[in-house]
Amino acid sequence: MDAALLTRLPALEALEGVPSALASARDGIDAMLRDRGLRRTSPEKTAESLLRGARASAVLEGSGSTLEEVRAGTADGVAAASVRLSAQLLAQVPVLTRSPLQALARLHTVVGAGTVPADLLGRPRDAEAAARLRDLGQVVTADAPALLVAAVVHAELLAAAPFASHNGIVARAAERLVLVARGLDEKSLLVPEAGHLALRAAYEARWRGWRDGGQAGQHAWLLHAAEAYSAGAEASPLRDGAT
Repeated sequence: MDAALLTRLPALEALEGVPSALASARDGIDAMLRDRGLRRTSPEKTAESLLRGARASAVLEGSGSTLEEVRAGTADGVAAASVRLSAQLLAQVPVLTRSPLQALARLHTVVGAGTVPADLLGRPRDAEAAARLRDLGQVVTADAPALLVAAVVHAELLAAAPFASHNGIVARAAERLVLVARGLDEKSLLVPEAGHLALRAAYEARWRGWRDGGQAGQHAWLLHAAEAYSAGAEASPLRDGAT
């Protein structure tokens, strides 16, 4: 995407079908949180949501670990790194609000620990990556719908690949973090990572379309993201045993 990422948000939001798709996803999320969350919310539900999300994100990054292996602590290195990040993710909510670049750097520092040289942890790969991160930091705090911002942050982190490793896991963690920080899902009960995994073929095609396909690719990504958020609501632990 071009450098004027912030100024592009209104045009992206206005693309055909995007407002209705995001509104539908938001309505479904709100209904699920309202109808089930108020009575059943607990720290355990949040922890379970984060765990499911960490495993789904790891699979999208190439992990072969099952959820059972993740629970047992026998997962592969990719999944272990994703789980480690999920355990510290919500501590970054206030940081994201006041200093988005610091929060993004922290995500990479946590997930890359032990596998990336210390001098590369949390640091952009080059000047171009640093510039794209600065542009993205403005988007994080923009006056725009939470779902739109989350989708743009996710796609742009994938497309820019600003860090030395684990950019996919960072991108999906940042997406979840935006949804929490913006108040759409304050207790992090949705599992957007699982939504993307359920739509994996489309996910992998659409984020590349964001990177390479101009406005048409960006349009397709946003429609995919809305569908993934709805699927992520269905994957929430609040749905366990729902009738």
